[in-house]
Amino acid sequence: MSVPPQLSSLSAGQSNSQLSVELMFQSIMGMMQQSQIDIADLKHECSELKQANANLERQLRDNNQGYNGYYRASTPGFMTPAVPSSPQMRAKSPFLSPAIPNSLPTLSAPVHHPSPLGDNAISNSSYFSAARDIPGFYVVIPAGGAGTRLWPLSREGHPKFLLDLTLKGRSLIQATWDRLLPLTSASRTTIVAGPSHVTSIREQLPDLLSENLFCEPTAKDSMAAIGLAAAILAHRDPDAVIGSFAADHMISGDDAFLAAVAEAVEVARNDYLVTIGIAPSHPSTGFGYIRLGEPVNIKNAPNARLVSSFKEKPDARTAASYIATGKYRWNAGMFVMKATTLLKFLEEYKPEMSEGLRKIGAVWDDEKERNIILEKIWPELEKIPIDNAVAEPAAEVGRVAVVPATFGWDDVGDFSSLSDLLPAEANQPRVLGDPSLVLTDQVAGGIVVPGSGRLISCLGVDDLVIVDMPDCLLVTTRARSQEVKRIVKKAKDHGWKKLL
Repeated sequence: MSVPPQLSSLSAGQSNSQLSVELMFQSIMGMMQQSQIDIADLKHECSELKQANANLERQLRDNNQGYNGYYRASTPGFMTPAVPSSPQMRAKSPFLSPAIPNSLPTLSAPVHHPSPLGDNAISNSSYFSAARDIPGFYVVIPAGGAGTRLWPLSREGHPKFLLDLTLKGRSLIQATWDRLLPLTSASRTTIVAGPSHVTSIREQLPDLLSENLFCEPTAKDSMAAIGLAAAILAHRDPDAVIGSFAADHMISGDDAFLAAVAEAVEVARNDYLVTIGIAPSHPSTGFGYIRLGEPVNIKNAPNARLVSSFKEKPDARTAASYIATGKYRWNAGMFVMKATTLLKFLEEYKPEMSEGLRKIGAVWDDEKERNIILEKIWPELEKIPIDNAVAEPAAEVGRVAVVPATFGWDDVGDFSSLSDLLPAEANQPRVLGDPSLVLTDQVAGGIVVPGSGRLISCLGVDDLVIVDMPDCLLVTTRARSQEVKRIVKKAKDHGWKKLL
């Protein structure tokens, strides 16, 4: 029996359709397989590049180590360095953060101009004395926080700024003092700290004048700490320009740092609140960002620009989009301004805080009156960061400027960050302390702190964080190192506050 033409045509159509689907499926499978091959190739290339970069970093550190010899003659990182003689400007430190990849875009604005106040101009300028001193410039070093993400290495009573985390025989606060001293003097360098840290700071900084150590009764965040220093210094010197620099950050490229600060002072003299923006080396989710605005056009400050806005810590995708524009810098929390300018901003945006700090500043040098006023006013001061209190609202009306920086910077915010700053052999963990106490086999990456004196043995584990102290032990991974503060909170909740 013959098949009707309509059915024959339908059957052929179905067969062609099935064949088309099969071909499409095979094509998709082929593309997926090729993608997997490509991904594997990329992973392999990334692994090779990472290894090559690690070897290069090790060679650079070894060279620096050979020239300066800091590692062998240093203290373990968990120990307080011996009290040094009068601090002097330290030698240039090796780079502490990765170089900016070539693929990252540059600023849409013209290229960076060497500041007239930088190294190239010193010999031809009378602005600086031989010591590069900036007249009327006062340094404020807030020394607070417990560094909970570095627990149990960092504790409430002995936080990270008192530790030698670079194995160079100098704590972070000592390095901060050394770095800034060329721009000022001991008489114009001040520190704001809590009662539990005063003794240790005095021991580590013997040249710090007693009247320049401002003890805040309780921690009230950065606005109260910096505002307290501003109120005291404005009372002592109404023309004072102050610069606030954290006690626990690490910086490489001292000359570029000093030039950036000097440029920021020039802008601050024009009644701006000035911050220093760090060129991002990667799309970090751990830092706030600063969006660059138009140039400020102030003499001797060719790089200064208005701050368009401050951005809170972003997620990874947002951070990558920031960097892609070339118009963002990391917010390192460095601020330079006239003391009176900061108090005026406070009066406008936080009037109660301004009034309280002015009253404290007016009586600070009278110890009896100071204690009476502090007891009355300090507990009522608002606990708020300087960014939220004055920097962000002032930026909205064009009164905040930024000097884009070219130096390396790291806030040493967790063990992953710390491990990047330490030397290591290829495919080995970084060791903060005595390397003879660490035995490894088939171990790559990570950081080990042999603080208890016991032998630590690691077999076949990668990227671990092991902090072995006499009274407690922490084990985590580099990927989770930002979350150490969670275990600190848990330890506190379970009654282990004496170990914090």
